[in-house]
Amino acid sequence: MTRVQGVNTEPRQSPAGSPAAPLDAAQLAEAFALFNRASEELSTAYNALQAQVGQLTERLSVLMGALPAAVVVVDRAGAVVQVNRAAEALFGGTLVGTAWRSAWARLQATETPGEFTLALPAPGAWGAGEEPRRLSLSESAPESGDERIILLHDITDTHRMRLASERNERLAAMGEMVAGLAHQLRTPLAAALLYTGNLRQPELDAAQRSRVADRALERLRYLERLIRDMLLFARGDSLGRQRFHVCELAAELAHTLEPLAKARQIAFEANCGCGDTELVGDRKALGGALTNLLENAIQASEAGACVRFDVATVSAAESGLGMDAVRFAVSDAGRGIAPELQERLFEPFFTTRAEGTGLGLAIARGVARGHGGDILLRSAPGQGSTFTLSLPLSLDAPAGPTPLPPPS
Repeated sequence: MTRVQGVNTEPRQSPAGSPAAPLDAAQLAEAFALFNRASEELSTAYNALQAQVGQLTERLSVLMGALPAAVVVVDRAGAVVQVNRAAEALFGGTLVGTAWRSAWARLQATETPGEFTLALPAPGAWGAGEEPRRLSLSESAPESGDERIILLHDITDTHRMRLASERNERLAAMGEMVAGLAHQLRTPLAAALLYTGNLRQPELDAAQRSRVADRALERLRYLERLIRDMLLFARGDSLGRQRFHVCELAAELAHTLEPLAKARQIAFEANCGCGDTELVGDRKALGGALTNLLENAIQASEAGACVRFDVATVSAAESGLGMDAVRFAVSDAGRGIAPELQERLFEPFFTTRAEGTGLGLAIARGVARGHGGDILLRSAPGQGSTFTLSLPLSLDAPAGPTPLPPPS
């Protein structure tokens, strides 16, 4: 091969050792033109996306401002990064940049899971003196997990209307049954008056006088229980909230009901598998509701039969309440209940017993629902009955993801 002095005339080698074809000016110009067109297309697409982002941001701002519900966005550190006007109006001040913990501290749990009341501001502050607001709270998180979106609906008016509607329904039910109530009240009252009048007879000896007095007291106690049940049903509210151990309540009920079962020659079995599990609610009202169920089971059973009282914790999938729950099951081996009568048993003043007031099961269901739970009946003629009262395991926690404040 010819070699010119100072100039290498050998063919250029590619990295792989094969000769590479040299690019001429036309090919370079074409490649540069393709690059320019691709850059212009990318720039056009980017500008279009920027315009769309601007439109979406504007729409989101308008939507956030128009939403009647309060929207609070909290970052991973627990700081409020975005709110809408409804949230600022609800909490009475600027929230952005503050810790969500301080706003969360003003929310107080109610008897209904997922609902809270907003504590009133201090005297002299914005909003002081107004009626406490009742809020429904829900929470969600984007897929990134970097933020939480908390949504608060003001349901004060809805809650007030719901309470009024429930009270009107109870009063209407009482009005429809006033004639039956008059009869139920008159019968034990007349009997008590008769027995009391007999006490005035001088010929009665001490033993007879004691028996007549006992019968009069029995009728008066029945009358007192009937009036108490009527008042409980008419009021329909819970007297208070306290934390208590489930198994302690179950043991107390078993201790109370065992003598009644023994007197009727009925076996009574109680079992609580809840350990140290606690509930928050009206312990007295819950105890009364369960006592009604247990007394009904004993009265429906024949001598030699068995009544079971089983208490256990169940998962959200089993409870039917959408959250973990405590399940109280009262089972008997009595005659069972016909399907057409099962739902009517929970109607006020409906009873299949001569001595029944017809309010026990209605009150029990009201207590269960007032605590966020319910009562279900499973029965068939000749196969006994099982009443199941289920209550949310955490009556003071909201339904769904719990908006806990960030760690300190």
